[in-house]
Amino acid sequence: MPINIPDNLPAAAVLQGENIFTMSQGRAISQDIRPLRILILNLMPKKIETETQLLRMLSNTPLQIDIELIHPSTHHSKNTPQEHLLQFYKTFGEIAHFYFDGLIITGAPVETLPFEDVDYWPELCSIMEWSKTHVHSTLHICWGAQAGLHYHYGLEKHPLPQKMFGVFPHFYTRKNAPLLRGFDEVFFVPHSRHTEIPIEEIETIPGLEVLAKSPIAGAHIVASLNRRQIFVFGHAEYDTDTLAKEYFRDINSGLANVPLPYGYFPQDNPKNTPVKTWRSHAYLFYSNWLNYCVYQSTPYSWPI
Repeated sequence: MPINIPDNLPAAAVLQGENIFTMSQGRAISQDIRPLRILILNLMPKKIETETQLLRMLSNTPLQIDIELIHPSTHHSKNTPQEHLLQFYKTFGEIAHFYFDGLIITGAPVETLPFEDVDYWPELCSIMEWSKTHVHSTLHICWGAQAGLHYHYGLEKHPLPQKMFGVFPHFYTRKNAPLLRGFDEVFFVPHSRHTEIPIEEIETIPGLEVLAKSPIAGAHIVASLNRRQIFVFGHAEYDTDTLAKEYFRDINSGLANVPLPYGYFPQDNPKNTPVKTWRSHAYLFYSNWLNYCVYQSTPYSWPI
């Protein structure tokens, strides 16, 4: 959260130069505060696991947040009990008349399919189009980021020669980007995907900006210039053992050429317990998104 200081305090210029968020007294007095309304479109098969990971990230803020969960009505979920969906989830049609401060579109294990072959693609397109007028800032994750860049900007995903799998070092490309305030010069993020959208193709779009990348994993955080659309290719929300579960699942399924997760198991030994090296930056990223891309700029009353 910002600190409220006198408009002409000499420290203000110093703090702003250090990328510390300050607020003038005039702006603070004029602010109205209400709970943020955040919508989560959960496309993952194991919805309970994913919703828990995301809610953990969103909880680390002094802001009050009201959460709404939705799932595609055009897709039958086989890995989540129907009782759970009926009790806690709604469909797009049930919430389409509402306005939200933020929307999170999760990843989905459908990377190898063309976008148009995904059974809920038309419904997802409707939601992404609706978000332009009914959501202040949308956060797209992994396949959700690829889908968003394809729908909004016409970019195509490309298959990788080998699965991008592991915990990779990253660095920011915009030092003073509010979304990355407080980040170390090098930070770690898990990735797990079979496809990518190359940085050089993203950089051809005038309305997009690459904020963080990895020399190994490529683009990580991409944003529209007005921060209404955020695209994240990694999985900062992952638990410590998420990659291990995925690795052993694939090994036990007899899949060929399963890569060892990069930089994940100590001494690259799967018998060793992984160490979570991305926790602090994960919390910081979601806190920054809620604060700078949502809370500080969302209208008090929807619609406007």
